[in-house]
Amino acid sequence: MSAITPPRSSLSPLRKLRSATGSRRILIHTLLIGVAIVMLYPLLWMLSSSLKPDTDIFTHPGIIPAKLRPENYSEGWSGSGNSFSLYITNSLIVTIGAVIGNVISCSLAAYAFARFEFRGKKIWFGLMLGTLMLPTQAVLIPQYTIFYNLTWINTYLPLIVPKFLAVDAFFIFLMVQFIRSIPRELDHAAMMDGANPFQIYWKIILPLMKPALITTTIFTFIWTYDDFLHQLVYLQQNDKFTVPLGLTLFLDQTSGSSYGAMFAMSTLALLPTLICFLIFQKRLVEGLATSGMKG
Repeated sequence: MSAITPPRSSLSPLRKLRSATGSRRILIHTLLIGVAIVMLYPLLWMLSSSLKPDTDIFTHPGIIPAKLRPENYSEGWSGSGNSFSLYITNSLIVTIGAVIGNVISCSLAAYAFARFEFRGKKIWFGLMLGTLMLPTQAVLIPQYTIFYNLTWINTYLPLIVPKFLAVDAFFIFLMVQFIRSIPRELDHAAMMDGANPFQIYWKIILPLMKPALITTTIFTFIWTYDDFLHQLVYLQQNDKFTVPLGLTLFLDQTSGSSYGAMFAMSTLALLPTLICFLIFQKRLVEGLATSGMKG
């Protein structure tokens, strides 16, 4: 018994649809690969420059080095007067302190705005959001004056302590939107069991807002680790320098600059932020996707 084959005319539209879909996918993937190459080119150039002699970095700007010089990494690690591990350690101290401060203070402030009713709540919330439009340079001098009078200059305190005072309005707003998506019935049930507001925050709200907390952790880590301006203003001694300041020691306008060593250490300096992003990438997307939902 022979199989019944559909008419040729009925297969033709299906084949055309599959062909169009396949062509569209090839075009999309080609565009994505092209965009990825453009985005990754600066990183590839930096990696290539870290393996070139100083004389070839700007005279032969191609990706493939004409001559390899892996000594840039060993020279850069100890070529600034201190081991570069000191600058990485200093950066991690500042960054971890800032992360802990932001997670604690911003979550508490967001919990208050999202769950409590108090006089002037909308006004204070609006003022808090208004600080997002305030340039950092506008408050830098008043802040420096305060920290100078507190004798905090050349310490890590100006870089860490403000984070415990909920100064990042972006993260407060992010968490407020996330907490609003959590049903209030959970709060009411906990209150019926005798829980006070802090217990509700600690045992119910905080565990449920884990995606927002991880998003805050990642962005705070990256922004603090890469911050140059504030660390340049408040840190003065070489042994307290962080990674951004340590990289500037390879540049000297009065004599020769070690560009190869600088690019080598810049490549190594990317590893902490890259590892942090790869570990929490899924949670980062989840936190950004759900923080705009309002229950």
